Amino acid sequence: MEPERYRELFLQLETEIGKVIVGHADVIRNVLVAFFAGGHVLLEGVPGLGKTLLIKSLSRALGLTFKRVQFTPDLMPADIIGTQVLAESDGRRDFQFKKGPIFAQVILADEINRATPKTQSAVLEAMEEKQVTVFGETYPLDSPFVVLATQNPIELEGTYPLPEAQLDRFFFKLLVFPPSPRDLGEILQRTTGAGLREASRVLPEGSAGAIAQMQQQVRQVIIAPPLEEYVVRLIHATHPALNKGSGIAEVREYLRFGASPRGAQAIILGAKGYALAEGRVHVSYKDIEAVIYPALRHRLILNFQAEAENVSADQILAALVKKVPRE
Repeated sequence: MEPERYRELFLQLETEIGKVIVGHADVIRNVLVAFFAGGHVLLEGVPGLGKTLLIKSLSRALGLTFKRVQFTPDLMPADIIGTQVLAESDGRRDFQFKKGPIFAQVILADEINRATPKTQSAVLEAMEEKQVTVFGETYPLDSPFVVLATQNPIELEGTYPLPEAQLDRFFFKLLVFPPSPRDLGEILQRTTGAGLREASRVLPEGSAGAIAQMQQQVRQVIIAPPLEEYVVRLIHATHPALNKGSGIAEVREYLRFGASPRGAQAIILGAKGYALAEGRVHVSYKDIEAVIYPALRHRLILNFQAEAENVSADQILAALVKKVPRE
């Protein structure tokens, strides 16, 4: 697929989803960038901001199958991946595998932090390996496959924070903020009138092939060695153990652990996606800075002092962007 065609389809998808979702243009773009980079997304925001509608609109515009899983404390792994059931055929009884909702192409894991760690871990293999294993049998998932999870940052009672291993498997973590007064007025006009809008399909029938081509096109974008070295310096600077007596003060004071190599991969692939969306076939510093926050904010492990002083990961990343030299 040519870069011009990629940008054309990307902007069409952005526009179509924007017809349903008011505001949140940066969230829409980041979700699309992550999707075409082959990554999963964690969206954090209070209820009622349109996170679920955004994900439904994405699946509709892409022409992909969609399933929603409402995570609750009593949700079991089998409720997600499926289980063996006893079925009768030709007078014989055999166990057959009944697929769970994880076998859709777009999965909405709603309020994922309300499920127990055991259930959360059931999603890990699917996210990383694009397959699930039940009773020793491995079942491949449909391609493309993406998990878009949501969590509520204000209701912490009865929740189970996602373990670092699972957080690291999310390509981006996006923060969804309340709408501005102007956007809220537009939302009211759209949702309290006679007709509700729905996203139309952008990609043609059999879109899996086109999506695979777009995902491959992202990886073909050129990134110059100095920019790769800048990303390496950024990731290295997030590790307090590697910067004792030097480095950035905010990192030494407020972090327990820094970002993993997956963070560097997310920055580079995300920057490539941004470059293509802007009609370029090479990465710039602007593209890298556009994805640093969503790619790293969930990969920095804060210490007790940071929590006590209410220091956020984004504040530490702001210091990194300011102090890590580009060359």
